Parts: sequence; structure tokens; C-alpha cells
Amino acid sequence: MKAILHHTTLPKKTFEVQITGSKSESNRLLILKALYPHITIENLSESDDTQYLQKALSSKEKEVDIHHAGTAMRFLTAYYACKENSEVILTGSERMQERPIGILVEALRQMGADIEYEKREGFPPLRIQGKKIIKNRVSIAANTSSQYISALMLVAPSLPNGLTIQLEGKITSVPYINMTLALMQQLGIKGNFSENNINIPNKKSIENQTVVVESDWSSASYFYSIVALSEGTEIILKSYRKQSLQGDVALSIIYTSLGVETEFFPKENTIKLSKNNIEIPQELKLNLVNTPDIAQTIAVTCFGLGIGCELNGLHTLKIKETDRLLALKRELEKLGATVEINDNSLKLKPNKEILREVAIDTYNDHRMAMAFAPLALKASFQIHDCEVVSKSFPTFWEDLKTVGFSIDFQ
Repeated sequence: MKAILHHTTLPKKTFEVQITGSKSESNRLLILKALYPHITIENLSESDDTQYLQKALSSKEKEVDIHHAGTAMRFLTAYYACKENSEVILTGSERMQERPIGILVEALRQMGADIEYEKREGFPPLRIQGKKIIKNRVSIAANTSSQYISALMLVAPSLPNGLTIQLEGKITSVPYINMTLALMQQLGIKGNFSENNINIPNKKSIENQTVVVESDWSSASYFYSIVALSEGTEIILKSYRKQSLQGDVALSIIYTSLGVETEFFPKENTIKLSKNNIEIPQELKLNLVNTPDIAQTIAVTCFGLGIGCELNGLHTLKIKETDRLLALKRELEKLGATVEINDNSLKLKPNKEILREVAIDTYNDHRMAMAFAPLALKASFQIHDCEVVSKSFPTFWEDLKTVGFSIDFQ
């Protein structure tokens, strides 16, 4: 299915949007709930990824297919490896079977886990024989995906001797490690992250308690882009906190330079996005090593504003749902942009003209669809395979219509 987005001018009024709970928080909490059943979770993400993880955790089948849910693949690899007397084949979509997992598997094998590759060395599907893991130390590359590290952290308190994780080298994606630790501490699981060591002791049980998931900041990025590209539309987003565990709260600072002011209302747990009077720079330079999921949105916003950007710290984007750097270059160039990329960065040159009636491909990547959609405030175009947004934000198109976008589907 494709979305046909008609060139739209939004009214200067205020809209309210409720975004689903954070996928990152939800998926971490689901693993912890599987280990400690007395946890109750509210405002759980409605994303495909979270639903696939829920189904996997309740499955009695020998083969578990998590489709395209990358977080679920990483977290479940560690979970099943430490689940005594279980045996499972963990698999996923064709793209998932192209996404490396060898670093995590090797770390788990260091701990004594029994994991074999069913097809290609270093990639899913995996055959996992659950064992009692008594080794309490492991080392893993610090510049790898934070999901590998979080996967180890989440199972650590359930291990008889706890776990110390030594991070080798320079650490990337620190906010996601801190999120995992903060969620665990919120539940009464002790742990600390000092220099290059994460130490989490054993925790036998957790008392009954309820955790409310904050709404997803990565998903908020598309509404920041809408306000930046609009002529004065204001948007109120519900269930957000200034003291967020999510690294993408950095949007509230980054988008100030792109013309968007964020006002926090702590009592209501809402934020209001509105235009500010700051002069927008001709080029935006950012290191997004801690917030790679908002790179696509920022690049497209800059293109829509006619300014350039240089975004660094993007090495993890090559192993996402697609090679996001290459995909961004291809699709922005369809619209008339000039883009240079390497393994770690993207450079967009200023460009005042946007080509119309272009068809944007999404590469089975939800963030490609959602990052480009706000450009309908500048030109008409199409987005192929638009249903891919369900991976993280199932109500995205309905919410855009609520704000005033004109969209048809074919």
C-alpha cells in the first residue's frame, strides 16, 4: 500500500496528540516482567516490535519467529540462553537474518551459554539451549549496539551470581544503557555503571508494583519536524516528562535551532511544541552518537527548511532495518538534495528547491516513512509500503490526519 500525501498548509492552531508508549522502555520491561512476574506495566507500546516480543515470551512453540523486531531478537537471545531447560530456535524475517548478532552470542558463550547458528555464522536464526549461568563476568565491545549490552543487563539480576559487564573501548549509546539501568533501579534492582563496568547483583524476587511507560520520544520527532516546517502550528503531546529516561529527549534542545520551542507541563505530563523566533542557521552540525534514531528526521527537516546539515556518530545506522545512511541518501536525492555519506556520517548541502510528485521507498523501515511524511508541508509526493509504520507507531497516519494532513491510500 502507498500513501499519497498532498501538499498541505496547516492552520495556525493547537492540536493534541497521544503517542503510544516508548518501545524501548516497553521491551525492556517485558523481559523484566518475564523474569519477575509481579510487575504490572501500563501505557505499553502498541508497536509491532512490542507485540512480537509479547507473543514470543508467551509462546510454547519450539521455533519463535520475531519477524523484523530487532530489539526482540537481541533481548530474547539473552533471555532464552539463561532460561534453564528450555530449547528454542529463534528466527526472524529475511532482513533480520542479515543483521549481525555474533558479538552478543560470543559474550553469552563466554558466560557458558549454549547457542548455535542454524545457517550463517554470526547471524540468526539461532538454536538456543537454556542453561543455568553461574559465571558472573563478561566482556563485550563498548562501541557495539547498546541493545547487546542491555540484553546482558536485563538477564543479569536473575543469574545466581549476578553479572559484571566489562565494556571494551569507547562507549556509544550511553543513554540506552542508562535507561536500562534506571528502569531496573526503579523496580528495586540494584546496579551501577562506573567507567567501563556495569555491575548488577542477583535479585531473587520483586514485590508487586506498577510501572507506567512514558510515551515514545523517537516518535515525537516527527511532530517536531511538522512544527519546524509549518507556518505556526502548535502541537501538544501527552505523557511526556522532562526528566526522561529516553535519550531522544535531546529533541527538545536540538530542535530549538530549527525553530521549535518545547514547553514542559509537569503536572499534566505534557509538552507543547511551538515556533520560536530564533534565526535558523544555514548549516546544522550535530554528533548523534547517543541519539541515532532521530537522524533521519533531522536530515529531512533540514532539507525541508532549505538548510544544510552535517550529522556524525551514525555508525550503527548501517545495521538497522536497512542501511539507513544509504537509504536516506537515495531518497533525499530523488527530491533534489545533494548528500554525501560515509560509514559514520551524512552531509546534506543547502537546497531551496524540492522536486514534486516523487515516490519515496521505505526499505521496510518505519523511520523512513515517518521521517519523510512532514515534507508534505512543502510538496506533494508518495510513500511506498506506508503500512511499515506499524513497527513502532501504528496510529501515525491517523494522527497526521488529525493534525490536518491530506492523505489518500492506494
